[in-house]
Amino acid sequence: MEKVIKLGVRGMSCGGCALAVQSALEKVAGVKSASVDHKTGTAEVFFEQKMPDTESMLRALKEAGYSGGFSS
Repeated sequence: MEKVIKLGVRGMSCGGCALAVQSALEKVAGVKSASVDHKTGTAEVFFEQKMPDTESMLRALKEAGYSGGFSS
């Protein structure tokens, strides 16, 4: 069963930014896919089993040039 976690992402200003964030998140171990919207500053991260490491997801955002945090 697919599960999802939501992230708030700061620093995105265009569709290219959203693609960069999506690509970075999808490289994190355990992430099945990601859907990112630069207009709302949100990312939904989809995974199957165990939730991917939160620090790894935040590090991936930072390395891509963005910042963020988890939302409920």
